[in-house]
Amino acid sequence: MAWNNQSVITEFILQGLSSSWELQMVYFLFFSVVYAATVLGNLLIVLTIVSERRLHSPMYFLLGNLSFIDMSLASFATPKMIADFFREPKVISFDGCITQIFFLHLLGGVEIVLLISMSFDRYVAICKPLRYLTIMNRRVCLGLVTLSWIVGIFHAMSQLAFTVNLPFCGPNEVDSFFCDLPLVIKLACVDTFILGVFMISTSGMIALVCFILLVISYSVILVTVRQRSSGGSSKALSTCSAHFTVVTLFFGPCIFIYVWPFTNFPIDKVLSVFYTIFTPLLNPVIYTLRNKDVKDSMRKFSSRVLKSSKIDHSP
Repeated sequence: MAWNNQSVITEFILQGLSSSWELQMVYFLFFSVVYAATVLGNLLIVLTIVSERRLHSPMYFLLGNLSFIDMSLASFATPKMIADFFREPKVISFDGCITQIFFLHLLGGVEIVLLISMSFDRYVAICKPLRYLTIMNRRVCLGLVTLSWIVGIFHAMSQLAFTVNLPFCGPNEVDSFFCDLPLVIKLACVDTFILGVFMISTSGMIALVCFILLVISYSVILVTVRQRSSGGSSKALSTCSAHFTVVTLFFGPCIFIYVWPFTNFPIDKVLSVFYTIFTPLLNPVIYTLRNKDVKDSMRKFSSRVLKSSKIDHSP
């Protein structure tokens, strides 16, 4: 790759979460458990949705795709962060840094569209229930997922279009545990004010506008649900509240970080940990603990896997 042909710097040093060896060992154990739980939890959701026919519906199809994105979002930087707890200095190559930025914005863009799609799905299910299966047919669902990837790729490429050609001649320390665009462009040897404004308009403002639209969408759904008193409406309210919780947890840190890219706050590192590590873990917890169908299907799927394993290992 010829991304760094204008740069003196060929690698960056990640400052990580702490310089204390004892604290890094605590972080190593904690984040190893969190990462394992995130991957296993989301993988279980994906496999359950694929294997259980009762979950072959538009809502769970979108949820399965969201879980796959969450696994990927948790994996683009967390394994390196865990390994870096044993390394000093914590070095990442220029190409590796750009790759992290690409996947962060790719997966973030995909997740934004998926969350909007899930909001649309709930709107149709609650406000237009008689036309739900007609509107949310297989072609529409596949189209929404395809659109999410197209938007994600376009967004990631637009973020890197100018960044990859920036000259970096020092310093090369990134104040985080992974390469994030607002932190990396500040290390360039040229004025990046225009690039920062572009980042605000394409990342910060898009996230803010999408969040406001989602709040309006779920508000309309809430008003519709409150006008009904059936058990189905209660279930719909529970599902929508879970969706809105995920939306808030994902968009909140992103908006805070990318709407003010020119200023670093001490809480930025905490928020980065939250939306790249904790949110992908909280998503399966929120959806499974609040959804009886998913929990029942998971038990059945786990039972079948355990029985199959016992049969395979029996003499």
